[in-house]
Amino acid sequence: MAKALPTRAEDYSEWYNELVKRADLAENSAVRGCMVIKPYGFSIWEKMQRALDDMFKETGHQNAYFPLFIPKSYLSKEASHVAGFAKECAVVTHYRLKNAEDGSGIIVDPDAKLEEELIVRPTSETVIWSTYKNWIQSYRDLPLLINQWANVVRWEMRTRLFLRTAEFLWQEGHTAHSTEKEAREETRQMLEVYATFAEEWMAMPVIRGTKSANERFAGADDTLCIEAMMQDGKALQAGTSHFLGQNFAKAFDVQFLNKQNTLEYVWGTSWGLSTRMMGALVMAHSDDAGLVIPPKLAPIQVVIVPIYRSDEQLDAITDKVKPLMAELKKAGISVKYDNSDANKPGWKFAEYELRGVPVRLAMGARDLENGTVEIARRDLKTKETVSFDGLTEHISALLDDIQRSIYQKALAFREANTFYVDTFDQFKEQIEKGGFIMAHWDGTPETEDAIKDATKATIRCIPLDAPEEAGTCIFTGKPSNKRVVFARAY
Repeated sequence: MAKALPTRAEDYSEWYNELVKRADLAENSAVRGCMVIKPYGFSIWEKMQRALDDMFKETGHQNAYFPLFIPKSYLSKEASHVAGFAKECAVVTHYRLKNAEDGSGIIVDPDAKLEEELIVRPTSETVIWSTYKNWIQSYRDLPLLINQWANVVRWEMRTRLFLRTAEFLWQEGHTAHSTEKEAREETRQMLEVYATFAEEWMAMPVIRGTKSANERFAGADDTLCIEAMMQDGKALQAGTSHFLGQNFAKAFDVQFLNKQNTLEYVWGTSWGLSTRMMGALVMAHSDDAGLVIPPKLAPIQVVIVPIYRSDEQLDAITDKVKPLMAELKKAGISVKYDNSDANKPGWKFAEYELRGVPVRLAMGARDLENGTVEIARRDLKTKETVSFDGLTEHISALLDDIQRSIYQKALAFREANTFYVDTFDQFKEQIEKGGFIMAHWDGTPETEDAIKDATKATIRCIPLDAPEEAGTCIFTGKPSNKRVVFARAY
């Protein structure tokens, strides 16, 4: 029997690391700071991609692909952008290797130095806006609504599977508009796409908000975000949407002739969501027995395990199961029939529990006689014995209920771990216990920095729906008109 997972209460960090590996989601690679996403993990990411890609296309966006390499001079054109990413950039300086003359192995050919170094993309604003200059001449070319699915590199020193790796997968949208109003509407629209995906597909409640100036994307005028709470009370930034103003248009001279035949700079947005969401999925819902995956994202939604003593019993169960599997697949439900003889039913039950399969069916000889089947649901760990008649409809309704139940549990957890404080002493006491803290802030970067230095807590967002409320900053005592979300974060 494999050693049990560490519990969340014992060591949340070790629980997460072990679960990602044991559930076959990902593993560390031979390249420091990078990961290998294994087939089971990648199948979840594919479901995420498919859902998001459909949502992007429904809002008028098209997919394209841009180069992995960015000339160093491009990053220099937008000062705040390059400052934001300078410490994370991987740089290509040469283009050829050769055998060492002393036979010691392969070395970089010193004669193959690039005239201009290339940056492995940390994000693609610069190379995309340099391209948009050629694509946009007139207002008739706008809006330009482009998304790309890609990998990026940010040279992280302290890495963690899915949550922070030197290379990760994501999508990045980059759009160009003729007016500020249209660009701001796009920024908000894509935030809502992310929030809808998080809540309806990932079953993860999120707070929609604006980032403070300190936390804003490098090169943006405004950054909107969705913030989620993990089970240890820490926050995780789950998606961001940036209003770029005319910053990149001016940096790369992207202008268009408006309807009055006058040249003006376009307005831009960018927005992205990454494989970090895989980490969020694990930490938001899973338990000490393994993954809990919302049915909409589960690679296997239903597993059927036969319990038999002879080949004849197995054949009889298989004959009964085959038409059910066909019905389930026709209903759009992914199903696996595990009739392998390599492991006993008990081992299989534990393995599919570890992998977070939402529904497990067990069928034995007595079930055959009675026309019944045992159904176990992963989220609540409950079992019931039901009739084979109408089973497809029952399972379909059960999957919908599990999706809702997982969301409601996460929402109740967030609400129970959101605290309103009015003094810095209260703040310091509560931040050690975790959770979201709703507190007044005077709006200055200096105060935000001071609170972060003292407590390691940051302003996760200024909620878009935050009510006006007269108060005083917990740190300086200066006036404040609304509460913001503080938390320690991943």
